[in-house]
Amino acid sequence: MSAGTDAAGLRSGELAAAAGVNPQTLRYYERRGLLTQPDRTLGGHRVYPAEAATVVRIIKVAQRLGFTLDEVAELIDVGRGHGRSRTDLRARAVAKLDEIEARIADLTVIRDTLRAAVDAGCRDLHTCAHEPTCPLPFAGLAPT
Repeated sequence: MSAGTDAAGLRSGELAAAAGVNPQTLRYYERRGLLTQPDRTLGGHRVYPAEAATVVRIIKVAQRLGFTLDEVAELIDVGRGHGRSRTDLRARAVAKLDEIEARIADLTVIRDTLRAAVDAGCRDLHTCAHEPTCPLPFAGLAPT
């Protein structure tokens, strides 16, 4: 057991280091209800159970996969057996996948439009807007 580690778990700094976040993130997750309030030592230090590191890692992975913190909170609640919704991870993942596919389609259009602007030699939005060959969507909206 390392110095500063209480027999009951991890202090904030240790949990933050183990989970790859900063201690302020832990307090934020507590306020949001993503992490349960930790026990405190007689000196007032937060002491988290060892499984809190897994919970924080799960939160970060879910965020990386595109889930909002509200969505993560609901998934955690469902996983704990007291969620407001009966929607499970699979259903949420399918919905998130649909959302991500739509964003990819939007980003593909944006990428292709920007690539066309670069290829067309657009150097100035104002000048480009007045060019009939301008590939940017506002070209048709610019006054002539």
